[in-house]
Amino acid sequence: MLLFFQDKWEVEGLQTVGIILVVCSSLKLMHFLGLIDISVADSVEDDFELSTVCHRPESMDKLEELTKFTKKELQVLYRGFKNECPSGVVNEDNFKTIYSQFFPQGDSSMYAHFLFEAFDTNKNGSVSFEDFVFGLSIILRGTINDRLNWAFNLYDLNKDGCITKEEMLDIMKSIYDMMGKCTYPSMQEDAPIEHVESFFQKMDQNKDGVVTIEEFIESCKKDENIMQSMQLFDNVI
Repeated sequence: MLLFFQDKWEVEGLQTVGIILVVCSSLKLMHFLGLIDISVADSVEDDFELSTVCHRPESMDKLEELTKFTKKELQVLYRGFKNECPSGVVNEDNFKTIYSQFFPQGDSSMYAHFLFEAFDTNKNGSVSFEDFVFGLSIILRGTINDRLNWAFNLYDLNKDGCITKEEMLDIMKSIYDMMGKCTYPSMQEDAPIEHVESFFQKMDQNKDGVVTIEEFIESCKKDENIMQSMQLFDNVI
């Protein structure tokens, strides 16, 4: 996996890694929860043991209507989620702890914070099973536009509908902290700034100092590596 990132980094820079990490880090999360292999799906009971769970999720039938997962897939997802999150929700501290296990060579706390904010659509400080599967449904089963919209929301830190250079830099610095300092010790401290400056200029097509969702999607669609990363989850679950 690190060699994969190294190749992308050398060719396209941090900005491409940033988009790809949205996909790949979610893959790591699914692996951590034991969700990659669904061969055990047929043995999962339809009747969930919810008596010990503080947060009760929506019915599987309703979630099946609202997402692009089958009921059996939702059952597998719930089993993994419940095993790691018995209370039925994940707070930010727990989320950061999970991600620290994915990237022990760096400091993943800030990137995990940004990703947690993207999953926490209700902005109540916790990620429920519903939040989890809604996000995964987009990342795994959404159209290219759906997935890029989700990535845009991750970069749009203040949720005002556009990405500033400062917001993009904050994301890139968090990626450098998580991967770069140990994985790429020869990189200069100002490397994220240089990458962001270059990539932001490409995205900000009308040069108004911000990147809109339309500019973001159009620029990403022109990047072959980003488009390939959008296919990493096809047929995963």
